[in-house]
Amino acid sequence: MDSRSDQELLREYSERGADSAFAELVRRHVDFLFSAAVRMTGERHLAEDVTQCVFVLLARNAAALTEHPVLSGWLHRTTRNVASKMVRTEVRRRAREEKAAIMIDLDQPDATWDAIASSLDTALEDLKGPEREALFLRFFERKSARQIAEALGTTEDAAQKRVSRAVERLREIFATRGVTVTVTGLVAAMAANSVQGAPASLAANISTAVLGKSVLTASTTAATKLVTMTTLQKSVVAVVLVATAATAVFEGTRATQFEQSLKLARQHQNTSSNQLQQITTERDRALQGLAALLDQRDHANTKSSETSRLRAEVDKLRDQLHRQNMTLTASDPTFAAAKALVERVETLRGRFANWPGKASPELQLLSEQDWLDEALKQPLDTDAACRSAMGKLRTRAKFQFGTLVNEALENFAKANNDQLPTDLSQLASYLSEPTNTLLTGYEIAKPGWVHPPQPNSPNAERAATWAIVERGAFASDGTQSRDEDSLLSDPEYDMHVVIYRGGSYGYGPASVAK
Repeated sequence: MDSRSDQELLREYSERGADSAFAELVRRHVDFLFSAAVRMTGERHLAEDVTQCVFVLLARNAAALTEHPVLSGWLHRTTRNVASKMVRTEVRRRAREEKAAIMIDLDQPDATWDAIASSLDTALEDLKGPEREALFLRFFERKSARQIAEALGTTEDAAQKRVSRAVERLREIFATRGVTVTVTGLVAAMAANSVQGAPASLAANISTAVLGKSVLTASTTAATKLVTMTTLQKSVVAVVLVATAATAVFEGTRATQFEQSLKLARQHQNTSSNQLQQITTERDRALQGLAALLDQRDHANTKSSETSRLRAEVDKLRDQLHRQNMTLTASDPTFAAAKALVERVETLRGRFANWPGKASPELQLLSEQDWLDEALKQPLDTDAACRSAMGKLRTRAKFQFGTLVNEALENFAKANNDQLPTDLSQLASYLSEPTNTLLTGYEIAKPGWVHPPQPNSPNAERAATWAIVERGAFASDGTQSRDEDSLLSDPEYDMHVVIYRGGSYGYGPASVAK
């Protein structure tokens, strides 16, 4: 049993980097923290994540806690803050997933087709003639936009708009009949199921029954025309054939062949429908994931040209889905780009999860847009590229923390006759959780520590008289810590940040400063 106090172990770890001292702290408090986290989150796997995050924060703030009289109090308070944020994040994540699952279910072609198939033809008859003709050409005769325009005697753009209006009107008709479908789901269902291939022998059998053997030489042409008929046209032909061939008797062998052909055709249809459903599901999930990330752009302070370009691509894609009524497949370049982007973001998150020592507490301030911006900048195909991206994310998070601290400084100064805090604990009440807990990793710089850079950042001269710096960034004599002595997560790619009233600036490796 180690007889050293928590404060002695913290001091040994912070000053000499003794891993054994930190391991003893983990052994002493892990059961206590995990039990508290389980009570707070209600789930063991979340409690494990919370416990790990708290110990990461303990390691990051070890030097500041060496004089803390009761370490368990700080640990419990930090656990509560981390657990609260993680539970809120988990609730939002599950809500998004449930909403996405509902939308995906609604847009499945097979599910939508089952809902509309029995009343589709009746609904089509309720459309105006031009609208109905546009849908026949697009979905029943599989015409392109150019071919539709030629058939209707109009431009391609006008033809696309007419098809879009017709689909929307058809959706409204279904809604009045108690069938709720989305435009995308309706388009996918009609594209996949409105025209189904007839058995190859059907045309020959019909020709034989109705016209006799003399017309068999034209059976190939008849088969081609019959396959492209609309549902309505097939109904009319069926009535004529029944009336004409009322006295025809099909041979038993031909009836058997017909049934076998029909069975094979249905099997082929089911296989094609399953493949289309899988492709559509993958498409929708990728688009929803990308859209969720890009929606954060509206709240970002800066917009990179690459982000704007990609958002324009997504907007263009959505417009095609409604105007041109086209569906994406996995081979579409935009689909591939979206999937690759999501994978990059997951790579960065996975790196931080696998190496918690490379994380910094400020990362929790980043939005999904921040992660997306960094993933867009470069392919993460080397270790150096990943380390560089992780360093930039940590630096970005520190500057966001600096922005929040500056807002708190202004509010503090207004409430205290334009005076600034003499201790960071005075600033905590002006910050919301969890931002206020991050103050433990910072300290007020002593006179002579900070020398603003040249050329100065805006109002940087103020930093010479009052500034907040990261703990460990300066030695006790005021000299800047060397890289090998630095507490940075990755000194080669990280930056220290200096926060002063009116702004902040960073200093560190040139690779990050750029």
